[in-house]
Order: sequence, then C-alpha cells, then structure tokens
Amino acid sequence: MVQSLYDSVQVLPGVGPKRQQALAELDVLTIEDLLTYFPFRYEDLSIQDPSQVEDQQKVTFKGIVAADPTIVRFGRQKVRVNFRLLIGSESVMVTFFNQPWIKSQVQVERELIVYGRWDAKRRSLTGIKIIVSESTNEYKAVYPASKKIRQATIQQLVKDAFKQYGSLINDIVPSDLISKYRLLHRKQMIESLHFPADPVLVKNARRTAKFEEFLEFQIGLQWMKQRDKSSDGIPLDYDDNVIKDFIRQLPFPLTSAQLRVTKEILRDMNNPVHMNRLLQGDVGSGKTVVAAIAMYAAVTAGKQAVLMAPTEILAEQHANNLARFFKGTGVTVGLLVGGTRKKVRDALLEKVNAGLVNIVVGTHALIQGDVEFKDLGLVITDEQHRFGVKQRKMLREKGQNPDTLAMTATPIPRTLAITTYGEMDVSIIDQLPSGRKTIKTTWLKGGEWNKVLGFMLKEFKKGHQAFVVTPLIEESEAMDLQNATALFEDLQKDFAPEFKVALLHGRMTSEEKDQIMSDFKDGKFQGLVSTTVIEVGVDVPNATVMVIQDADRFGLAQLHQLRGRVGRGDAQAFCILVADPKSQTGRERMQIMVETNDGFEISEADLKMRGQGDIFGKQQSGTPIFKVGDPVVDIGALQTAQLEASKIVNISNWQKISKYQNLASFVTKGLKINQDLD
Repeated sequence: MVQSLYDSVQVLPGVGPKRQQALAELDVLTIEDLLTYFPFRYEDLSIQDPSQVEDQQKVTFKGIVAADPTIVRFGRQKVRVNFRLLIGSESVMVTFFNQPWIKSQVQVERELIVYGRWDAKRRSLTGIKIIVSESTNEYKAVYPASKKIRQATIQQLVKDAFKQYGSLINDIVPSDLISKYRLLHRKQMIESLHFPADPVLVKNARRTAKFEEFLEFQIGLQWMKQRDKSSDGIPLDYDDNVIKDFIRQLPFPLTSAQLRVTKEILRDMNNPVHMNRLLQGDVGSGKTVVAAIAMYAAVTAGKQAVLMAPTEILAEQHANNLARFFKGTGVTVGLLVGGTRKKVRDALLEKVNAGLVNIVVGTHALIQGDVEFKDLGLVITDEQHRFGVKQRKMLREKGQNPDTLAMTATPIPRTLAITTYGEMDVSIIDQLPSGRKTIKTTWLKGGEWNKVLGFMLKEFKKGHQAFVVTPLIEESEAMDLQNATALFEDLQKDFAPEFKVALLHGRMTSEEKDQIMSDFKDGKFQGLVSTTVIEVGVDVPNATVMVIQDADRFGLAQLHQLRGRVGRGDAQAFCILVADPKSQTGRERMQIMVETNDGFEISEADLKMRGQGDIFGKQQSGTPIFKVGDPVVDIGALQTAQLEASKIVNISNWQKISKYQNLASFVTKGLKINQDLD
C-alpha cells in the first residue's frame, strides 16, 4: 500500500476509535497533522550544578535527601512541603506548594531528581515535579494534551509517525527562500522540534516552522484574494428606505460610529465588487446590531445570510439577539450548532435549502457538507482569528461568491490587521453607546483579599453576580486546576449557605463549559471561578464584578477583554485586579488598566510593553490560526512572508512552476483551491 502524509492516524499502532476521537478533538486527523502538532515548550532535564545556574531559571537537580520533609499548612487548604537536598557540598532547600503527596516520595538518604525554578539569592528551589526516570540528560518536548490523551501517548505516536513516514517529508518552502533566510529543510525542522537535542537547533527549527506557516497562510489569503477579484461579487439591490425604517424601529439609537460603519458596509454590499471587510469594535461597542442591519439588507434584497461564531453559547446569544432585532419584520432566524438534535437539524436544513429560513447562526457545524443554502448573499464571522483560512473559505463556498464581513472585539493595530486579515477593508467602531457606564477598575494587593470578598458579598446581596478568573500557569495544568479548585472551595465556604459558586476549568468539555456559562447566565449561582478566559462576547447582564487574580500574569489586551465581560446590564460594573507585580512593567500595566477603558489605547500599549504573547490571547483562550508563530511577536517574519507570498502569487501560472509545486499542492490541499486559477 502506498503511504501518504495524509493517511489517517488510525494506521499507527495503538490508535483505535477512542484514541482517534481524542486526537480529532486536538485537530489531529492525519499523519501530517500529527507531525505538525508541535510541542509548546521544552523541559531541560539535564542535571545541573547550582553554582552554574542563573536566578529564576528552570533547572533539574540531583541530590540526596538530608532530612525528613516538613509539611506547613497556611491559608485555607494551602500546603507547603519543605525538605533539604544535598547536592555535592551544597544544601538546597526545596519547596513544593499544594502537592502534599510529594511527601511520600521524599525519604532520608534517598537520591532524588527534582525539576523546578531556582532562586539564586535564597539558594532554594520551588519544585514543579520529581523525576522518577534516570534518563534525564536530554531536552523533553511538552505537548498540549487533554484528559482523554496523555502526554506520553502523544510522544510515542509522534515517534512512530516519524519513523514510518519521515522519508515522505519534503520541503514546502521553495529552495531559494530556504537559502535566502537560512532555514532548515522541513524534515530536519520537524525532527528537531519533536526530538530536541540542542536548544540552538530548536530555535532555528521554530524560526523555520514560523516562516513556513506564515508563507502558507499568506499564499492562501492572496490566492483567494486573486480569485475574489477575478470573480465578480453580487450587487445586493436592497431598498434604502426599508433599511432606514428598520434602523428607526431599533430599541436604541445608533452611535455616529455605528452609522458610519453601517454606511461603509452597505455601500460595499451594493457594489458589484465582492465585499471583504473587517469590522473592529471595542467590547460593548455594538457590532452585533451593525451585523443585523447588514443581514437585513441582504434578506430584503432576496438573499440569505449566515453568521459563524466560535462557540455554541456565543452562537445562541447571537441568534437570540437577532430574533429580538427582527421581531415583527418577518425575517426568520435559525440556529445550527454541534449540539443541535438530528430531528431539529434535518428540519432546519430542509428549510434553509428551500430558502424558508433567511438567516442562519451557528458554529463550525455550518461548514459541514450537507448544509446547503438556496441563495447565500452575506457571510459574517465573529472573532475571525478563531477560525482558520480553510474554515472561512468553506463557509463562503456555501454561496456564489457572497459578500464577507469579519467582526472582532480584539482591538488590532492596523499593521497587524493587514498582515493577519489579508488586506481586508477595515471599519472601526470607535465609540461606545451613550448611557453605557464606564467600568470602574481598582488594583488591590494580594494581602487585601478580604476587601475583595466583602465587595463581592455586597454585590451578591444586591442580586448581582461576579466572575473570579485565575491565570493559566505554564508549568503545570494540574497545579492550575488545583489552585482554582482550592479557591472555588474557599469561596463556597465564604458565601455559603446564602450564595452559590461554580467552577469552570480547561479540562472540561465544550459542552460542560457551555452548560456552566448558560447556568450562570440564568442566575443559578452568583459566583463563577474560572481558569480560562470567559469567552469573548458572552453576555451575562447581571454580572457586575470581574475579579482577576494574579492580574500581572495576563497581557493588557487579555485584561481588557476580561473586563468587558461585565457591565452588560444597567448597573454599575467593577473590575478588581489582584496583583503584586515584581517588575516596573507589571506595575505600569496595572496602572494603565486603572486609568483607561479605551481598547485601542490598551492594545497599542500592550504591543509596546510585552516581550512575548499574543494580542489574541492565544495562551489564555481559543485556538490560534498559527501553530508556532505569534502574529505580534513575529510581526517581522509575518511581513516578510507576506512580501514573498505576494511575489510568488503575482508570477503567471506560478503553481505550475517546479520549485513552487509542493507549496501549491500543500495550500491546495488545505484550502481546496482550483489549481487552474491564474
């Protein structure tokens, strides 16, 4: 049998239906997907000497336990395990927080290998884990895993895949660009990322991987843009007066910014050239109603419209809001998500196909093959950076070159918007609706936690609700969950029996998360502790308090997105940042949050201040477009790839030239683009 990198992962030993499903949930369907499922970090497990280690470095020490460990309890349900490790002639204090089971592994005179963070001044180590295996003289790849598939399983599957299919890995980046930018060949890049032998090689491999995916992305965008230009759009012949009447009957007046961007969008829709526009608006600026007007225009022109959102709860919220806006107009709205029951789904699809449903709102479920529209004229994606190029393209192909509008609440600097959204026309809502109260932001130190509790209690007694968000800690997902669980249990005790608190964490399924958010929205509990960023756009009108623990661990853009989850109702809303930042930059970040509510101002400050991180908050929420690259940190590489892609795509019949064929084939497979397109 002829092997292909596009073989299903089922061909690998140990991959049955259950494991295949677990991998599918990580978007790993083929061998190619698995080989490009890259580690998100590396652990240097080589044994090191304390005298040669820098302060705050993650290290692996090997030594002899000098005395029995001691357990210190502090705070509510917080535990510290201390013991001394003799490393040569030096005695190092090792401390593990909230891992009491560690005590059973620590015995006097036993040799122990400990991985943790080194404090050079105190000559102490904050333990992350005890390493059982002796084979530690290596760098270990750490993958994004899930509760359904373990780290070790992913490592073994990658090893098997590379062994069986490594010989089929060919370069995608053209050879002249590999030489020009001193990149690694693709096989060496994949091998170096999965089986790291040398940090310098890993760095170069990551640089290569970033350029490769940026180039593929830009080729895909620019190739599709060429196609869009070569095929005319559909001028939508709506009635201006009907649209004006619809705007007049809305339950609130539009801001001048909303009216301005509405005119820009309607002008594009009435034009025979295909619309490809990005609508940016800060949290709460009123993008949904602008989208509703655009959809109404499409429907009155005899077309259908579709809106794709990244999560079920957000899709449901959009559907409810649209139904409210369209009440009494005769416009019908349908909802299609992964959880839609088969009987309901089949009936809806029949109506959509017959043109009896004017607007369909949904999630990824919209791009499935059996979803067919009678006459789709407008496609809208909400939080577009959460969808890949392929998904956006598949949705557009449900119609004959429909107009496209992308919405985002993430204030993106224009340079970044251009490189990430492929030179779309950009409309910005830079004004909040009148009457919307400014969220009051306060910065408190960790020692002032009782003030936070008192304030939450006061708001609960008014009938309001509160979010409490804890950050993801890179070192340990188990520790994240444990810390959040301890906080959740503390808050339960603090507010019982009068008020209830729930917990939302990253190990839950999408269905579980949606259910908890839905229950919170319905007021079934007053407090919600979360280890993940609450989904962008989810409205809980009764939530007036956003507490962010260790706020200095978040980027400014993420803090601003979180703050925007409250203040959706009429009551005054509050954001409480709890942080003890050690750096001047950390203190400046807190101060900026207290001083301004302007998302674009915050976004620019975030770009200037952060040495790393993603304006889209990729570590804290959602699925990024890119597997390795970061469009903010790697903006230079992204722009270089854009330039090279532009040169390639502007060559006549470029995809038929030998040195570009692998690149064209790869992009074609990903996007299903017709290769005959000039």
